[in-house]
This record gives sequence, C-alpha cells and structure tokens, in this order.
Amino acid sequence: MLKEKYSFSDLIEVMKILRSDKGCPWDREQTHESLKKYLIEETYEVLEAIDLNDKNKLCEELGDLLLQIIFHVQLATEKDEFGMDEIITGICKKMILRHTHVFGEDKAETAEDVVTNWEAIKKKEKGIVNQTDILKDVPSNLPALMRSYKIQQKAAQVGFDWDNVEDVLMKVFEEIDELKHVYKGKDMARINDEMGDVLFSIVNLSRFLKVQPELALTGTINKFIKRFGFIEKEALKRGKKMDEMSLKEMEELWEIAKTEN
Repeated sequence: MLKEKYSFSDLIEVMKILRSDKGCPWDREQTHESLKKYLIEETYEVLEAIDLNDKNKLCEELGDLLLQIIFHVQLATEKDEFGMDEIITGICKKMILRHTHVFGEDKAETAEDVVTNWEAIKKKEKGIVNQTDILKDVPSNLPALMRSYKIQQKAAQVGFDWDNVEDVLMKVFEEIDELKHVYKGKDMARINDEMGDVLFSIVNLSRFLKVQPELALTGTINKFIKRFGFIEKEALKRGKKMDEMSLKEMEELWEIAKTEN
C-alpha cells in the first residue's frame, strides 16, 4: 500500500477504506459530533507550528487538519448529504462572488476596502437587514476572546465605538472599579457579570491596540509555563521542592526567571 507519493484522491480513498466494514473499528464509530474535539485540537496544533516557525511541523499538522476535513466529508458522503465536489464548488463560488474587485467590476485599493466589500456582499448573500443580525451571525462556539473581538469589530462598522484608546483605557479602569465593589460579596451572579465586563473591555482595548487577545493570552500562558519551569529547576538545584518553598522565595526566583525568559 505504501507509495513514495500520494495524491488528494488517495487520501479520500484511504478514509473510505478506514470507514468500510473491513476498516478500522474506531474510525467506523465516529460521528460529526465525536470528531469536533479533534478538529479543534488539530487547528490549534497548526497554530503552534506557525508560532514555532517550524515548516516541517506545519506541513505535518496541516495534513492532520486536512484529515479531519476529509473525515467529515466521508461521513456526509455516506449519507448522501454532500461530497467533496460540493464543498469545492461552494468555496470557489464564494471566493469569486466575494472578490468582485478581482473577478468583477468593483474597486478595492486597500485591504480595508476588501474587508468592506466582503462584509457588504456577505450581508446581501445572507439576507441580513440589520447590524444586530450581523453580530448574531458570529459563531457562538468561537473561543470567547475571539468572539468578543469579532463582535466588537462588527459593532464598530456602524460607528458604535470609542474615539480613541485613552477612552477605552478609562472604560477598563471603570469596569475594574465596579468589580472591586462586588468581589468581596456573596452575589456570585453579580461578580460573574462584572468579571465578564472587565474581560470584554480588555478585549476592546486589545482591538484598539491591534492585538489579537486570543494569541496574546496564549503567548502569556506559554511564557508563564517557561518561568514556572525555571523556578522549579532552580528550587531543585537548591535542594528544595516548590511545595517546600515560601511564596517569598518563589517570587524571588520569579524575578530572576523574568530576566531569563
């Protein structure tokens, strides 16, 4: 079965075999629902490969992601719902119809012009008549930071936005002050609400600073893990485990870790 080189059609055939009666028991049991977590995992592994600037890893992870797409296509094909031809036809039509500045008569001199045209065409295609429906059209199962960012972007399209970053900063401080007034209480619904407002305002600040909050937070998480690992290694060098150290000792190592990572 192994060959030196495979084609796209080979991948489709491999998946058909895996799903067949003579194929793999695990693959035969899968559904669109059961595969959701793998689609998410593979997407994030692609993002990690990009962050690492590892071309070999990116090639591998894109293959894993493509496999998930082929898996879903095979499930749909088995039920005569749609196949790869329908998917390819659909996306080609969408790209042509939404790039009227390339395949039509419209003009777009900048990336911003392209986004404006894209949103207008998308709105027309979906029969959206108001901006609220545009906000609702943002997928609800996106990561919350990413969803917040996109919703704020779309609200800003009709002028519902701050004038400058200083105003946004003031709003962040205002929301933190409101959280300060409730965090010692027992009203968890109110605390939850105010915490959400703080996070939403932070996302808004990220948008004004042209920072993707999801990616920024991911970077900070990775940085935290590196610094935490540094503390643990240094503690072991000193003959201690972290749970035997005082917070002051760990903070001292943390400050050193900040200069290392």
